[in-house]
Amino acid sequence: MSVRLFSRRTAFPVDSGERTSALLQVRGLVVERGGRRVLDIGQFSVRRAETVAVVGPNGAGKSTLLLAMAFLLRPTRGELAFDGTPVTPRRSLALRRRIGLVLADPLLLDTTVRKNVASGLRFRGVRGRQAGLRVDEWLDRLGILALRDRHARELSSGEAQRVSLARALVLDPEVLLLDEPFASVDVAARAQLVDDTERLLRETERACLLVTHDLDEAGRLGSRMAVVVNGRLRQEGAPQEVLAKPVDPEVAAFVGVETRLPGRLLSVRDGLGTVMVQEHRVEAVTSLSPDRNVLCCLRPEDVTLRPLGRLSPPSPLTSARNRLEGRIVNVASKGPLVHVTVDCGALLVAAVTKTSTLEMGLRPGDRVEASFKATALHLIGLPG
Repeated sequence: MSVRLFSRRTAFPVDSGERTSALLQVRGLVVERGGRRVLDIGQFSVRRAETVAVVGPNGAGKSTLLLAMAFLLRPTRGELAFDGTPVTPRRSLALRRRIGLVLADPLLLDTTVRKNVASGLRFRGVRGRQAGLRVDEWLDRLGILALRDRHARELSSGEAQRVSLARALVLDPEVLLLDEPFASVDVAARAQLVDDTERLLRETERACLLVTHDLDEAGRLGSRMAVVVNGRLRQEGAPQEVLAKPVDPEVAAFVGVETRLPGRLLSVRDGLGTVMVQEHRVEAVTSLSPDRNVLCCLRPEDVTLRPLGRLSPPSPLTSARNRLEGRIVNVASKGPLVHVTVDCGALLVAAVTKTSTLEMGLRPGDRVEASFKATALHLIGLPG
């Protein structure tokens, strides 16, 4: 097998605008294992002062992409560049020192917190008072200065991951690579650690690549979201854009679009389409051309429910163009919300607060009206 690790060209072939802003870039990146292609990324980059959140199902290739971009995994073929400079085997070690890496498992040394954080500085010849000041600064910024003399074996999962973050940040990396950094942290400490990570990324304006399976974390920390499915980059963009307008059925399923219904786009006038979904006609804002099959995607938080019956409250004043009557078939608690499945001839899922669920008395068998705006219904064009 012919393996071409990195380009040896004198310039990475990107436009001048991206060359000045991108810190890490890949092109034509392919990773094969046991004769099976596990990663195939045409082009991807992390720009200065942005956090890119890479999300996708388990086994999608997210961590493989991160390790390749950390120059720790030898791809089958592909080109990588750091700050516009092609990465070669001879340059990779020096360039790796400009990258901070934090894994799901903190992998701390069998020594004190202070010595763990200082370990990278020692390898770079930074010792004595200068090293001590830098270590204490980052221990303080991560809220663990009081733990500096504690042994690593005595730390909680959250404290250990804070030490791991401090160990990476004390080296002042130009880009920070985080691979599921909160996965091993207990629930009680996780929310605060996400808060502090968000604050530090904002304060330092450091480029960051975050790999996570948690969409809430990705949406909160990422200025850009990239979705990897089956080893391929399916979609990237602003988190809210990706969550609201997935490009294909697999991305829609992963990002939490619970209502995904096949339909036929009948007509489009001034950007407003009429779609036949089973026996219902619904409206959606779309740029697709008419007379084609589509997948109608609707997020649960975009569906509003109103109980129907003898004592039904009047319909609220709303801009929702779509109103369907149906019967509740399932009520399931999901974290702070309740997901209510309604059979309107087609199954719709609505997210309702627990308080609203109790106030409306929503139960299986109840008749309700489900309403949603034309702007909330996203259409994906299907073949045929």
